[in-house]
Amino acid sequence: MALTQERKQELISEFGDNDQDTGNTRVQVALLTERINQLTEHLRSNQKDHHSRRGLLMLVGRRRRLLNYLQRSNLESYRSLVKELGLRK
Repeated sequence: MALTQERKQELISEFGDNDQDTGNTRVQVALLTERINQLTEHLRSNQKDHHSRRGLLMLVGRRRRLLNYLQRSNLESYRSLVKELGLRK
């Protein structure tokens, strides 16, 4: 259920400036999105897992705050990231 090291490295290299750029806001949002998607799949088969649901809501809130920061600081980067991750309908 956790993110594998290989998948995490793929996301870091795709959304970061280099392979060591884990603090970049784009990378953090991409990693959170991956974890959110995995937790969503878990909760589809385990509807009564309320502890994981709380964790999911906390991750969504953290991602929302990071996206708000990115939108304030770099609007073009925000728009491209939302499009790449498919966050908005």
